[in-house]
Amino acid sequence: MSIETTAANEVTVLAQLGGMLRELLEEYGLDDAEITMDTTFHDDLELESVDLVALSGQLRERYGDRVNFATFIAERDLDEIIALTVGELVRYIVASLRATE
Repeated sequence: MSIETTAANEVTVLAQLGGMLRELLEEYGLDDAEITMDTTFHDDLELESVDLVALSGQLRERYGDRVNFATFIAERDLDEIIALTVGELVRYIVASLRATE
């Protein structure tokens, strides 16, 4: 797959993930937060573990079993989870979808 296709996929997945995150943030009144590849789930979006569980459900609804958020998180230690960026998740989703094509 070319770099251009990967970049286009990342843009698409970032837009989809941004929509999911805005739904979660809506209940906190933060649905207008800027979401970029560098946005962190903890510091920037202030998501709690319960929010990540909800996000996991949304990812499963959107992408099915091809994207396993629980496995993605389980491979990280607590500091890595706290520092997790939207971009890291986007790249994981793109790689997971590509692996199942």
